[in-house]
Amino acid sequence: MSAPNLLSNLQFIDTVRPRSMPAVQQRRNKLSNQLWQQIQLAKSQIEHTHFVVKRRVTVKDVEGNYKSIERPKRIKTWWFMSSDGSLCLSVFYGSKRIEIVPGKTFISVKNIAELVKTLELLKSETEAGSLDRAIENASGAQKLNFNKKS
Repeated sequence: MSAPNLLSNLQFIDTVRPRSMPAVQQRRNKLSNQLWQQIQLAKSQIEHTHFVVKRRVTVKDVEGNYKSIERPKRIKTWWFMSSDGSLCLSVFYGSKRIEIVPGKTFISVKNIAELVKTLELLKSETEAGSLDRAIENASGAQKLNFNKKS
């Protein structure tokens, strides 16, 4: 096949690239990234390995020079073992628990394998936009904390 025939299979459009990402999409991405970290953390517990996310920080050395280095990020688990032996999962947006169902902040799962499936389901629903209202409520509560300090 020649090059023009291959290009004819593509769909060309005329559009304008947005200057910034909408706030709703930014919130979805933030929660989706946090859910991905929790999924990887749960999988690492199943496989008995360590999961580490590194972040770049700027530090001042003894001579007064600033250097950018990588440090491991501390990731807190969003689940705990309840007294009846099941795992209780709570989803956070920042430091606020998300009420996926009004009045309920915890999800009960039987074991760590089911926990991974639940986290993956929550991640896909977040990316689809199903949790936008819950994220918006948590984001509003988060903003109120910042306004109190000002």
